[in-house]
Amino acid sequence: MVRSMTGYGSAECVSDGVSYALEIRTLNHRYLKLSQKLPETLQHCENALEKAVRERIARGAVYVSIRIRGEGAEIAGSINRAAAQQYVDQLGTLTLPDGVSSVVDLAALALLPGVCEPLEVDEALREKQEQLVRDLARRGLDELLNMRRTEGIALGEDILQTCGQIREHMHGIQQHAHVVIDEYHDRLREKVNTLMNKGGFELEQDGLMREVAIYAERCDVSEEITRLAAHLEQFGNMCQSEEPVGRTLEFLAQELLREATTIGSKSNDNNIAQRVVSIKGLIDRLKEQVQNVE
Repeated sequence: MVRSMTGYGSAECVSDGVSYALEIRTLNHRYLKLSQKLPETLQHCENALEKAVRERIARGAVYVSIRIRGEGAEIAGSINRAAAQQYVDQLGTLTLPDGVSSVVDLAALALLPGVCEPLEVDEALREKQEQLVRDLARRGLDELLNMRRTEGIALGEDILQTCGQIREHMHGIQQHAHVVIDEYHDRLREKVNTLMNKGGFELEQDGLMREVAIYAERCDVSEEITRLAAHLEQFGNMCQSEEPVGRTLEFLAQELLREATTIGSKSNDNNIAQRVVSIKGLIDRLKEQVQNVE
């Protein structure tokens, strides 16, 4: 079944007194777009996290964030005292207006470049953190993909229902197309008979049949109906696939619209024209639906 592109997953763990929390959510996007938000101490895990995501998600905007929290000194960095003192000394040289006193905000001072230095991570800790991030990503992706599959089931059923409605209109056009030729033949023969009665001459039957044949050829939509049916069948087959098919379904929706437009331009009948308008409305709905398919 198809999978939706919207979903959410999360995972948490505690290691060496440090709590790690991962959140991952996905939204619609034409291609795969990954955005990561990691603490500075986990920046080296970006490649491992990106690889884990790309292995399991083919399409959509993916937003991943990891938060860390610890009660001890395990995640604390160090303060560059020399840099902090340099900032304080430079601020002390500023001339302030009369009546204005200077107060050093330590929290604001700590945010200045070079004051807080990240915790140094050795190779063993780097490997441990990368493995931890991969495990968090796996669990978070499991939850997210389950949600996407659940939404995809409902989405696939809705798509197949829309295809069924298009197919009903297509069958109606196919059945009415023969009636259009007969009606044109009767109208043309009536007009010809009226003109012949007024003019006192006769028209050979071959000439009448030739005009009807030309009209039938010009209004023939059998090829378009055949292609429309083939596209709908392919639509249904792809909705049963476990592979990402969103972009292919978008292309098929465009082809459906192309065939419907051709039928409308070739037809000279109100009944068929109304059905074509209904088909185009359903195709627009399909196009909206498949934009949420991975």
